[in-house]
Amino acid sequence: MTLGFMPDAEKEFVAAAEWYEAREKGLGRRFRDDVAHVLTRITEDPFLWRERPDGYHRVNCPVFPYYVAYIIRESSIIVTAVAHGRRYPGYWKHRLKAQE
Repeated sequence: MTLGFMPDAEKEFVAAAEWYEAREKGLGRRFRDDVAHVLTRITEDPFLWRERPDGYHRVNCPVFPYYVAYIIRESSIIVTAVAHGRRYPGYWKHRLKAQE
């Protein structure tokens, strides 16, 4: 399966990494590595995590308080959000409609 990002998901991922890097040198890289680890796990077995009622899957990052939300369409995995686990729950769910 191929892995891709929705444009807004990629922007929020980059913004979060930049925010962490601005707080402490190297922290942004650690955040990117944490998300990359999750993305690797997702591509290895995208069906391992249950499908949520809105039709997406969610994987929590092991170190940072973020999660990766994604959908599966044919032979593609589409990251719909790289979201903070406690800020503005569900703010990104309108993106799911764009992928139907």
